[in-house]
Formats: sequence, C-alpha cells, structure tokens
Amino acid sequence: MSTATMTSKGQITIPSIVRAALGVEAGDRVEFVQVEPGRFELVAATQSVTSLRGLVRKPAAPVTIAAMNGAIAVHGAKAR
Repeated sequence: MSTATMTSKGQITIPSIVRAALGVEAGDRVEFVQVEPGRFELVAATQSVTSLRGLVRKPAAPVTIAAMNGAIAVHGAKAR
C-alpha cells in the first residue's frame, strides 16, 4: 500500500507507483469519487473526447427543426 502526506496547503504528491498504475502524468486531471461516507476512489480523468465517439447513435432519419421545436414545446410544457 502506498501512502502520502498532506501539506499545510492541502496538497499531496501521488506516489510514483500509483501514478504509473493510473497512467497519469504532470498536467493530467484526476477525480475523487465518494464510494461511501469517508471513503473515496482516485480516478484518472485522462480520456480524450474522441473516446466518446460512437456512444450516441445517429437517428435513422434526419430530424427537422420544426420537429425538434415541437418536441421541446410538448416536453417543456410537461416539465412545468
């Protein structure tokens, strides 16, 4: 198990073995995710936007502006 010490400014240095396992380098972002009260996981937030490609499928047929406006009007009215 790796440990780190927090400075008076609230900063820590992530041990090199942990950085290597996460694949993070200087300038990369990490997220702290609460998994239960008092317990967090450190997650590398280094995926590029291009990794999201293909996540949302294209509609079978193009949607017109009028159809979009109609859907917004109907569903927006229900939300109020």
